[in-house]
Amino acid sequence: MVEEGELARIVGAGNTSSKQAILDEYSCDMSFVNPVRPAYVVKPKTLEDVERIVKLANETKTPLVPVSSGPPHFRGDTVPSIGGAVVVDLSGMKRIIRVDRKNRVAMCEPGVTFGELIPAVTKEGLRLNMPLRPRKSKSVVGSMLEREPVILPKYHWDIADPLACVEIVFGTGDMFRTGAAAGPGTIEEQWAAGGSQKEAAGPGQISLYRVIGGAQGTMGIVTWASLRCEVLPSVEEPFMVGSSDIGKLFDFVHWIIRLRLVNECFILNSSNLAAMMAKRWPKDYQDIKDNLPPYILLYNVAGYEYLAEERVEYQVKDVNDVAQRVGVEPAEAIGKVSAVELLKVANQPSAEPYWKLRAKGGCQDIFFVTIYDKLPGLIAAMYDLAAEAGYPASDMGVYLQPIVQGSNCHVEFNLFYDPGNPRDVERVKKLSEDAIENLECKGAFFSRPYGENANMIVNRDAATVEALRKVKSILDPNNVMNPGKLCF
Repeated sequence: MVEEGELARIVGAGNTSSKQAILDEYSCDMSFVNPVRPAYVVKPKTLEDVERIVKLANETKTPLVPVSSGPPHFRGDTVPSIGGAVVVDLSGMKRIIRVDRKNRVAMCEPGVTFGELIPAVTKEGLRLNMPLRPRKSKSVVGSMLEREPVILPKYHWDIADPLACVEIVFGTGDMFRTGAAAGPGTIEEQWAAGGSQKEAAGPGQISLYRVIGGAQGTMGIVTWASLRCEVLPSVEEPFMVGSSDIGKLFDFVHWIIRLRLVNECFILNSSNLAAMMAKRWPKDYQDIKDNLPPYILLYNVAGYEYLAEERVEYQVKDVNDVAQRVGVEPAEAIGKVSAVELLKVANQPSAEPYWKLRAKGGCQDIFFVTIYDKLPGLIAAMYDLAAEAGYPASDMGVYLQPIVQGSNCHVEFNLFYDPGNPRDVERVKKLSEDAIENLECKGAFFSRPYGENANMIVNRDAATVEALRKVKSILDPNNVMNPGKLCF
């Protein structure tokens, strides 16, 4: 077991803690994972700090739990699974290393949040392909490693996008760089030669970024990552479409993404849209919700540096032709929400408190990937399960995000609840467990399993488990990296 003094010699006495109040903060989150108090919290500042911490963990057989985002946490992946663990808090690694306008790439350390990176890339005429309204404390690198869905499906080429290259210290203590960053030469030498660390695949025939993504810190600790950015539009015209027919909305979505006519494109139900847009609670929330249809699609048409107005004009016309053929009516506002206002909110981190917590103080997310054909059946099944559990279905949030060029869809159900009400907590916990098992049997693909459900999901495929354990044995032979997560 490692001693705090050994950690302090690596990062400095002011960057470790064994105070009970601080350890308690890291011992649990807003998920239903059982609390486990870590032994220490350590806050590295450099790659060298991380390397030395991981090597010390191997020598002393000490579990390490990487954390990059600030609280609140929701999925249980940053809660230790066993006692004696050291939480490696990377939130102090705040360098924005580079923003490359020519190649549309940004590089930053894991402590950089969306609120910090957005102004830096905007200054260079770029924008992030980012998740919908992330919490203020969310790490950009953490979000990419978790493969959170992004709101620009037009520029989402691969399930890992916009992640490009990473610098990672594997569980062995060895530093490695993936993709184009692997070499030849140092990062600075690559920059001098015109390199941009944009290609994720490699080195050679191996794509380790696919092993790292979604691994919940079980393979190593990432110390920086590069991400693909897009050009900042000079002209934008957002629109909304409301409907009770989710099939018709996705027929429309299929065509406008396939024809590459829109940038931002996502669907919210009335509960989620009202929760996101309300400024005063509960008056604004109910007032907005009462004036909305069951589902609302936002899409945005954009022009860039050259002939921006002309581009927007013809694309708006093409979208309207598709809308007429499908039988939907785009509008600049629906109820008390304008498309311009919603677009602005979607592209910025949430104000405090986080929008998912504003309704009742707690939120449990159920999310998976599926194809369009299965969407109506899976949504109907979830509403039936909520009704059986006695959960008010009208309070449930729904977020539907086309991903990977619109070839499939991220489906997310948000179960708002009062964490101070034991009956409410138990009802949502049971509903979540039952829903995951039921929806998986109906074709939902849980590509990012967390918490107590991860074992059930991952272990359904013995071949995948065997492959993952083999890779884990190579990259983390002493099992010091976040043991107990996934199938490890």
